[in-house]
Amino acid sequence: MADFIVPSASKSETDADKRLRGPIHAERHVRVVVVGAGASGLLMAYKLQRHFDNYSVTVYEKNKEVSGTWFENKYPGCACDVPSHNYTWSFEPKLDWSAVYAGSKEIFNYFDSFAEKYHLKQYVKTEHQVSGCYWNKEKGGYDVKVRDLQRGVDITDHCDILINAGGILNNWRWPAIPGLHDYKGTLLHTANWDNNVKLEGKHIGLIGNGSSGIQVLPTIQPIVEKVTTFIREPTWVSPVQGLEQHVFTDKERLEFAQKPGTLTQYRKEVETGLNGQFAIFLKDTKTNNETHDYMEGQMKGKLKNSYLEERLIPEWHVGCRRLTPGVGYLEALGKENVNVVYGEIERITESGCVCDNGQEYPIDVLICATGFDTSFRPRFPVIGPDGTNLQDQWQQDPESYFGIAAANFPNYLIFLGPNCPIGNGPVLSAIECQADYMCKLIDRYQTHNITTFAPRQDAIKDFIAHKDWFMRKTVWADPCRSWYKLRPDGPVTALWPGSTLHYIEALMEVRLEDWEVKYAGNRFAWLGNGYSQTELDDTADWAYYIREQDDDEPLSRGRRRKLLTKSGTMTPIKGINFSGKDSVEKQVQAKI
Repeated sequence: MADFIVPSASKSETDADKRLRGPIHAERHVRVVVVGAGASGLLMAYKLQRHFDNYSVTVYEKNKEVSGTWFENKYPGCACDVPSHNYTWSFEPKLDWSAVYAGSKEIFNYFDSFAEKYHLKQYVKTEHQVSGCYWNKEKGGYDVKVRDLQRGVDITDHCDILINAGGILNNWRWPAIPGLHDYKGTLLHTANWDNNVKLEGKHIGLIGNGSSGIQVLPTIQPIVEKVTTFIREPTWVSPVQGLEQHVFTDKERLEFAQKPGTLTQYRKEVETGLNGQFAIFLKDTKTNNETHDYMEGQMKGKLKNSYLEERLIPEWHVGCRRLTPGVGYLEALGKENVNVVYGEIERITESGCVCDNGQEYPIDVLICATGFDTSFRPRFPVIGPDGTNLQDQWQQDPESYFGIAAANFPNYLIFLGPNCPIGNGPVLSAIECQADYMCKLIDRYQTHNITTFAPRQDAIKDFIAHKDWFMRKTVWADPCRSWYKLRPDGPVTALWPGSTLHYIEALMEVRLEDWEVKYAGNRFAWLGNGYSQTELDDTADWAYYIREQDDDEPLSRGRRRKLLTKSGTMTPIKGINFSGKDSVEKQVQAKI
């Protein structure tokens, strides 16, 4: 090992002083707090464990178990609207999914098993709810206030870097209908389901035809006496062609498990199909128009009812609201024991719902499939160095940097923040690239004498301007009521201005020119005492750059992309449905 010339330490030394006594890129200890142990929070714990040394992390979770929304949502028919083999981490396949669209219990088991397999629960404190995060001006970082729900006491933690992995579909809400809590029957919300309630033989009222309501109806219809479903607006309901529901046979599951390459090939085909659908979201592309015709035909064929067709098939473009497979939903609407009431519920009485047609509908059990607060405002105060609360800053139209950070809130990172690809394509792939980007920021923070990093306000302003320009050409800008925007005529606040693959490439490298970075002392203190990290390691090759041939990875982004994506090795994809791209590049160039 090299002989070091080490300056002596002093009691008042700063981080920059410490770095002068060590080699280049010395790794200081980093304390990370993650809020939420759903999919994103568990992935972040996994990434830190896999890629870092000299760190500590605690994941605070309000529920009794991990898995977030998949622990909370247990309503009848609850499932994911993404094909199950692709609702996994890219590196962690599951061999035995029961069907293309698996139920919530299976999905919970996947993430719970992921946490068990990689020993992630050692970092998680369940039944601990974060109530506020406050920037500490003296030592930097955040003081995190946490309620220990089991003991009923408040504790305070401190972190260098705060990561909000609370999720977007996590904070459920009752509908804002007068008289809701005057109702004397059984009141349920899909995201707060009571399994002790028996529905058999009852007259059920179902409010909502979003994803939850669409899953509930066909599940309960066969066992109840009657369902009155209240629908106030149309929506597109049908699987995209080629991604219909299918229960895997024993033979198929056996091949996935035992035949090398079979499952990987299937997952790649599905992922290619999901990534090939982006042209659906661009107005008047061939893909969007043909998908419209296909879905309209599917809906008419399943509804077989001119009254319902007129009211449930939208006039706005396919994709303005989140697409849902709707397995069995349209068929259920035509069953004898299902009554469809189209219009607004004006008020709720002790016995049922009064609608804008003047009629009251008495019911035994009222199910509210009315969704979540998707405003992106944190569910607890996040107070920055200047005293600003992010809840207030994002009160109207939330604006973030690439869906992962907010201006004026240093060392604060967000999973699935405003304008990330939550509905643009395969979402877990986007979460993975967010986690990787965060790890790159944390690595830079750990190996440099950085005190704070936050996205620049002007960078966010430019990003939002580009986003708004792009969105005008998409179906999401149509005047439909969607959680993609806070109001029908407002800006699109939830989605990324591009495809998921576009997002992944955008986040491959950290653009430090978009970040405001502050240092302790001289910004070059990370250079240290002149020695390299290699010279600290007696087992390393101190001449690692001497080779017989040039085997470096490409230095240009274009060449790196071609190497990473195996460009030139795949058969060109043709067609417009599940496995096709429909000449997306030409359509995009024509539209934008």
